[in-house]
Amino acid sequence: VQLVESGGGMVQPGGSLRLVCAGSGFTFSRNDMTWVRQAPGKGPEWVASINPTGLVIKYGDSVKGRFTISRDNAENTLYLQMNNLKPEDTALYYCGRGWGPNIPRHEWGQGTQVTVSS
Repeated sequence: VQLVESGGGMVQPGGSLRLVCAGSGFTFSRNDMTWVRQAPGKGPEWVASINPTGLVIKYGDSVKGRFTISRDNAENTLYLQMNNLKPEDTALYYCGRGWGPNIPRHEWGQGTQVTVSS
């Protein structure tokens, strides 16, 4: 299993970013996928999950209404569109294979940094 995240960066409050996760080494289209994040000095926080068809999606309360998870199974790619970013969204963002907040660490990618600051 290989997961490679990209698209992070620094943005001002209220701005937007789109994260991308490229999956390989497994049948992407048959797996639930998840975004988690980890801020400095804090534990992992579940952000969102999506089922293989993209028809079942769940969000964590802190991002609901601002973030959108989606996937392109033909391209083995997972996305996270982040709008109206806040300083508290600053974290290292990981994609993972599986559903929900308890995905084993070995199922995560290497992460991409998102920093929200004025």
